[in-house]
Amino acid sequence: MALWRVRATVDDRPGFLAVLTASLALRSINILAVQVLTTEAGAVDDFLVDAPDAMTEDELVAAIERGRGRDAWVSRTDAYGLVDPPTHALGLAARLAADPDGLHGALSGLLGGALVRRESGGASVTGHSDSTMRLADPFGDAGVLVVTRLAPAFTPAEFARAQALVEVARAANTRRLASAIVLLPDGSEVAFRPAGSADLSAVHDMHARCGERSLYLRYLAGTRGPSRARLSRLLTPAKGCTLIAEASAPGTGGNRVVAVANLIGEGETAEVALLVEDGWQRRGIGTALLRRLLALAGPAGFRSVTVHTHCENDAMLRTMRRLPHPARTDRDGSLISATIAVPEPHPAV
Repeated sequence: MALWRVRATVDDRPGFLAVLTASLALRSINILAVQVLTTEAGAVDDFLVDAPDAMTEDELVAAIERGRGRDAWVSRTDAYGLVDPPTHALGLAARLAADPDGLHGALSGLLGGALVRRESGGASVTGHSDSTMRLADPFGDAGVLVVTRLAPAFTPAEFARAQALVEVARAANTRRLASAIVLLPDGSEVAFRPAGSADLSAVHDMHARCGERSLYLRYLAGTRGPSRARLSRLLTPAKGCTLIAEASAPGTGGNRVVAVANLIGEGETAEVALLVEDGWQRRGIGTALLRRLLALAGPAGFRSVTVHTHCENDAMLRTMRRLPHPARTDRDGSLISATIAVPEPHPAV
């Protein structure tokens, strides 16, 4: 017996898949696995089949057509095709979580040997046709990833899976860029890492240790800090990221959160905000966090970031003056808004 990959479109109506499988069974073709991929033209049935050794490609296509399948595509395969597709996709995602630079190979493996290349400049519109996918580049504003495959035609489900794999690579790359041990000018060490929902209590406790003035300068109004519900949203933004800085807590043998920094936005513009615990201010944490957020802005898809602060917030104003990229400032009463262009990253080879 010989293994084949088969794709065919059938009308998305009751009984039509049964007609196709019956036609294959009449030719002693055993279906080992099946996926149904919905498209506008109908249901695309993707089979792994075991057919008689003597069966030719034309005979297999004829059996599909007799079962009311159309636009048939068939290809010989091997035992690797027996791997369960969800298991295969999860394995690729696990590899990407450990090494996001392997995205090209992961996409090619997910999509059956498709060619993947990075296209710099030009339109960055994403989408897919029968033979081409355009996916957002997760490593910065350097264009798009272009995926090509002559056959079989790409389906919406495959495009969604490819996008999900890109998001895994984006998240892994963000964690890699965000995580660091930083040596402060006074010799102290702090650890930077992306925040998550599990950090809610620690970040809430840090807010409780901050004085009213620190909270006023961070949130631009008199407050004891955000509610736990709002704080939870700040820690896990839909687009962007939140970083926390942790330092050793004397007498506890563990660490505690001493600063939190937000990069949150929509479209191509993000806002940046920082809060450093009172006892850790003026030690370089804010500058280091702001630099780190600017490095993350490009991979997150932002072209500019804006910082809103009070004109009396000398510490933040000094921090912005230390940045290597010039800021355009606007003043509205006591509020100063500084907009910083995100430098275009060098695309990975």
